[in-house]
Amino acid sequence: MKTTIEIRDDLLVRAKRFAKRSGRPLRAVVEDGLRRVLADAPRGPAYELPDRSVGEPGQNDPLEAFSWHELRDEIYSAPR
Repeated sequence: MKTTIEIRDDLLVRAKRFAKRSGRPLRAVVEDGLRRVLADAPRGPAYELPDRSVGEPGQNDPLEAFSWHELRDEIYSAPR
C-alpha cells in the first residue's frame, strides 16, 4: 500500500544512507523500523472475561436435559 509520510530531512538522509549500505530498499528499512517499534510497544492488560456464571458450583445444570429446540425456546422466550 502506498502512503505519504513526512520525515525530518536529517533522519531521511540517515535512513537512505543506511539502506544503501545494507543493500536494501528504503521501504524495507522503514518497514523494519515500524515492526520494531510496534513489537516493543507496551501492551495493555489482556481482557479478562467477567464470570457471569449462575447457580452454585457442583449443582446439577437445569438446562442439561433440554434438547436443542427446548434450549433455543428457553433462550429466546420472554423473561418470566
